[in-house]
Amino acid sequence: MCSSKTIPEEVFTVLKEFLDLKILTDLTLVTGPGNWFTVHSVVLASVSKLILERLKQKNAKSSEEDEHGKTSTWFVELPAEIDDTGVEAVVEFAYTGAVKSLRQDTVAGIQAAAEVLAVQRLVDLCNKGEWLDECHQKEVQKISAREQMKMTLQAVGRLWTDGEVCDVTLDVEDTFYHVHRVILAANSDYFRGMFTSGMKESRQPCVDLPFLSASDLEALIRFSYSGTLLLTWDSVFEVTCTALRLQFQSALSLCLNFMQKELQVNSCLDVASFAEAYGMSDLLEEVNDFVLRNFREVSATVKFQDLPAEKLLDFLQCDGLCVPSELTVFRAVISWIEADPEERLVHASSLMSGVRFPLMTFREFREVRAVNLQMECYRDSEVELYGTALKEFGFSLPQSHEICRVRRPKDVLVLVGGDQLNPDMGHRMPSRELWFANSMRSGTGLVKGMEWRRLGEIPDQPKFRHGVAVLDGVLYVVGGCFFYTSNDMMKSAYSYDPLKETWKRLADMQDLRSNFCLVAHDERLYAIGGDKTINTNVDSVEMYNPDTDSWSFVKPLDQALSGYAATVFNEGIFISGGFDCKYVCLVSMFLYHPERGTTYLADMANDRAQHCMEVAQGRLYVAGGVCNLRRFYMDQQACEVYDPVSDTWTAFASLPVPHVGAASAFLEDRIYILGGYCQEDYSESGLVHRFDPSMQRWENMGKLPGAVTDHKCKTSTLRYI
Repeated sequence: MCSSKTIPEEVFTVLKEFLDLKILTDLTLVTGPGNWFTVHSVVLASVSKLILERLKQKNAKSSEEDEHGKTSTWFVELPAEIDDTGVEAVVEFAYTGAVKSLRQDTVAGIQAAAEVLAVQRLVDLCNKGEWLDECHQKEVQKISAREQMKMTLQAVGRLWTDGEVCDVTLDVEDTFYHVHRVILAANSDYFRGMFTSGMKESRQPCVDLPFLSASDLEALIRFSYSGTLLLTWDSVFEVTCTALRLQFQSALSLCLNFMQKELQVNSCLDVASFAEAYGMSDLLEEVNDFVLRNFREVSATVKFQDLPAEKLLDFLQCDGLCVPSELTVFRAVISWIEADPEERLVHASSLMSGVRFPLMTFREFREVRAVNLQMECYRDSEVELYGTALKEFGFSLPQSHEICRVRRPKDVLVLVGGDQLNPDMGHRMPSRELWFANSMRSGTGLVKGMEWRRLGEIPDQPKFRHGVAVLDGVLYVVGGCFFYTSNDMMKSAYSYDPLKETWKRLADMQDLRSNFCLVAHDERLYAIGGDKTINTNVDSVEMYNPDTDSWSFVKPLDQALSGYAATVFNEGIFISGGFDCKYVCLVSMFLYHPERGTTYLADMANDRAQHCMEVAQGRLYVAGGVCNLRRFYMDQQACEVYDPVSDTWTAFASLPVPHVGAASAFLEDRIYILGGYCQEDYSESGLVHRFDPSMQRWENMGKLPGAVTDHKCKTSTLRYI
């Protein structure tokens, strides 16, 4: 089930526009001689029990269209004791979920109107008394309005399910759907044009929609009332086509989001064909990127055999093709040709030009020789492959020094701050630098590497053991230390917009904080626990609101904690390991919620702190750090993965070298562990190791460019590069 959190706000924003322009309004509330409010009956009935009862009692004649073809408006006279301010507040609440005029001097009139009209949620809002604190009111009402609109849309959905106050019937394949014109018009540009521009369908009680699938239309109607779509790979293409045809923009976005997030090796080529056919350039770019990243797996699918030769050659010639060796590329070409050699052998020479034979080892090229010679003998074929391949392999290396496949991901790894030992001076060197890696190199044999480039500097003192998070594409850098004494803790906060290349100073945290994690969750940032001095950690949690540039305390942890790892998955904040108040390494894993606090899950098999945790393929991978050794610590190289469904831990391949105080990130289906040090001898490791969950192995990706310990790494998009 796919859902859109923004649908209630989007729908009611359009409904409010319809209200202001008196489009499709069908109910007039009369408050006195010459005073009335025109509204949409289905919207008001969703919040008011009185209006709903009146609607149910309305006779059939009042719901029919008049002789001029316009939907008749019906009237409800309200008791004299209700004033216009109260009715206006009820209408505002129905369409926006909030009442801006709710103050101490107006609450009595608003509550009276809400009670007469039986708008219980507004009565409850009046009874809370939140208008007494103006600053608190703005924040609470914003959150409350979002929830209120969600509940109102749910109420509208129940009216639709019960068949209440529907004003039009859609006929699709002799299947009839009773719906509300205004709700469909708010969700679909197609129906908005049909019902508001004077077309004959705007006057018909039943509208025939030929050439549509009943099941696909029903899915979109249900989406209009709930914001949810039941999508699978069996249905998504048909639903997307119907959403395109009927111009359900929000549903279309949800369908495209499903295709992007649920891309699999067995479906990606179908999505590519779909995106190409409908001119969806962004989706096509995303899918092509997926194919390049997972070429070995994609080339083993049945759909790969259906690729046109031109499209296959485009993939082969791309520098971003991600393969363990060129032998993978060669085998893919052979597999494609052998699917229909009669027709495809003619393309062999051009496709082989996409294989970079100079990157092969001699052992790999022996397979090329055997296969190519065999293919040349196929039914007296005149195709010469081996000679050309041999020429490239041994005698025609490119003039350029760059003979590698260079993978340039859409997103990049961004390293922020950190610390390192000056090899010449022997003292520590905290860093202000930001670096990013935007290319992954695959060279001859198994040679791999990363190309790092400098991004800029933090406009503050150097930072290490700080918090970094990405929210809505903006990078946030918070707290940390600038040196090693008690007075060197920080509570400053900055944001960096990579699209504008600009830094912004933000409000300071309320507490000093280092050796902690900053996580982005539900449009807010959370600074969790950490150290407030060198040997004292805390249980407090602060929430940052980007809209108000302010920090506030929320539910604390159930114990002081620092040196832990945290990540967000399935809308929950997961926290593993770390140091307790006595700086003992923990085995715990728990969910943290800003209102409910801590919920413990299954313990890890190994205690650890100063480690990393990343999400991949629906599971949480934990690696590196230190563990307890009597009163001291030792390197923790054992790794384990947590399955949230079964609440269990399983070991996976250990790290080849220690990584204590390392940074981590997830990019292109792989986990990166960057830098750190060795607890045994305190030597620093500037190495980057990458773990591929599908291959279950670690790869050495080269060295870091600057600081190597107590830094942070995030995945971000730098569009200007």
